[in-house]
Amino acid sequence: MTNKNKPNRRKFVKLSTAGIGALAFSSFARTSKENPVSGLSPKQNETKLHIMCVGAHPGDPEFGCGGTLARYSDAGHHVSVLYLTRGEAGDPSKSYGESAALRTREAETSCKLLNVKPLFAGQIDANTELNKGRIDDMIKIIQSEKPDILFTHWPLDTHPDHQIAGLLAFNAWARSGQQFQLYYYEVNTGSETMDFEPTDYVDISGVRDKKKSAMFAHKTQNPEEIYEGFFKTMEEFRGLQAGVKAAEGFIHFKVKGERAVLSGLQS
Repeated sequence: MTNKNKPNRRKFVKLSTAGIGALAFSSFARTSKENPVSGLSPKQNETKLHIMCVGAHPGDPEFGCGGTLARYSDAGHHVSVLYLTRGEAGDPSKSYGESAALRTREAETSCKLLNVKPLFAGQIDANTELNKGRIDDMIKIIQSEKPDILFTHWPLDTHPDHQIAGLLAFNAWARSGQQFQLYYYEVNTGSETMDFEPTDYVDISGVRDKKKSAMFAHKTQNPEEIYEGFFKTMEEFRGLQAGVKAAEGFIHFKVKGERAVLSGLQS
């Protein structure tokens, strides 16, 4: 990738004066007075982006950033979702094979609703691994998709599979020479995701119903209760922070160029 695809310090979301969020990742921004919104559609931005989202289980990407994925897909960009596992351990009353088949179908239905491509990394639910072999596997899958932007779990999380998904994606980002932008999303903040302070927001007010449909496709996960108990509140709280009706928050990870300065030790 060329230098134009490397991140800088501007936010990837800009809120218009009308309060309507516009996706505007700074690496691909081509703003002008005639075209104040960048990254929204191929007609407004000639660059068609490759967006990728890594989640530990079927449902994690949809619940964590399904609205953002929907906006990218609706804008004509290529979007793929990589599930680290097939949710094999989700139901103790079923065999791993039965659960995997059921949750794979749910994931495929959900991705169809979002118009995104589902991929599976082949790890096993509740037995995910972080080692050289698994990192190499993740790098191969991600490189095959050639993403410009990658979303994944914030690794400070009480669920080990979420931790590993985030760390595998981070290693792929580092080993690839930081060739794509890396953003972390939250899942069930407070009970799973911890210490999550967004650097950026995406207004999902206009695609909230589409996100909800994708979430509810995961029928085995009791989506109605989870949505009402966690994600509806999260969307509205992030919306308040961003000044819109509903939003998703992200942490943009990047290597800072400036030196750290500790109080009392300035030189």
